[in-house]
Amino acid sequence: MTPLDAFVPDGPDWRIDWEGLERIFPWTESLQACPQDPLWHGEVDVWTHTRMVAEALVDMEEWQALDEASRRHLFLAALLHDIGKPACTETEPDGRITSRGHSRRGEAMARLWLWRAGMGPHEREPLVALIRSHQFPFFLLDRDDARDEAIRLSQDLRCDRLGLLAEADARGRIARDRARLIDNCRLFREFCADTGCLDAPWAFTDNHSRFEWFRRPGRDAAYAAHDDTRVEVVLMSGLPAAGKDSWIAANLPDWPVISLDAIRAECGVESGGKQGKVIAVARERAREFLRAEKNFVWNATNLSRRIRGGLIDLFADYGARVRIVYLEAAEGEQRRRNAARHNPVPETALERMLDNWAPPKINEAHNVEWISSTL
Repeated sequence: MTPLDAFVPDGPDWRIDWEGLERIFPWTESLQACPQDPLWHGEVDVWTHTRMVAEALVDMEEWQALDEASRRHLFLAALLHDIGKPACTETEPDGRITSRGHSRRGEAMARLWLWRAGMGPHEREPLVALIRSHQFPFFLLDRDDARDEAIRLSQDLRCDRLGLLAEADARGRIARDRARLIDNCRLFREFCADTGCLDAPWAFTDNHSRFEWFRRPGRDAAYAAHDDTRVEVVLMSGLPAAGKDSWIAANLPDWPVISLDAIRAECGVESGGKQGKVIAVARERAREFLRAEKNFVWNATNLSRRIRGGLIDLFADYGARVRIVYLEAAEGEQRRRNAARHNPVPETALERMLDNWAPPKINEAHNVEWISSTL
């Protein structure tokens, strides 16, 4: 439960307690002080827009007809959808106001806040995916790759929910093109229904076909890729003290493990020092296992998609089947475990990790497992 859960409106009046929300919503003041370009937002400041979006969502019969958990999910997304704007807003030399990158910034901010509020990845990640993608329905059908993009979106979130959020975003503004945006949101849902990914992920032939499709732009999503994998690699992911070592010991006790922590100890390299030698040693050991077609575990934090992507490319080049196991603990538990370690990760280092933290998505590997001990 987040601090905002108590404010999700309920029938029959569906009233939003804005006075109560404004007392606890952590971004109210920054959103109130953040201007918007009047060409797109005649409501001027971001907080006024956010309130109008939430009101528009709550007034929609489709939202009211959802189950309680789905209403909560979308209401939180509406409140959080533009929290990244203050950090990204600039006034250009010609006087126009822009907020490029605010959706991705908002995704990261919401992820961290919701984790600290106790929300686990299975609920949190589809919610922050809505924040990252909340503008896609406005313009998706203008893209040459609209079908492929809809399929990609459907792997992270429900496209029908995204369409509802985007329509509320369009309704909750004062703009010349408001009617066009609303129409585009409805067309987006129709398009996703025709594509076969409105209320469920696009169904690939199998996991290998999905993995290859995301690695090879331009391939038909319906293509059944030949599975010629010869070895399996388990890539661990998670913040320090999330339980990676314990999971390996309990589930893959006989598999060889490439551990960056262990290699650092061998090489006498501090965790905060230069890691080039450590990575070089680890990658060479991985190549040895891959050439021998021997299954193994790569054990490190692997918190960003960029870091995971470089490793997965290496494994896949040798014909590996890649399984990502992501572990997560609630913030208090994670910090307690870290403090109890022989060599705890310093708080400053942990905060830097959180700045780049992005749990793995299903499109990164053949299999992705989220294991949460969040309470």
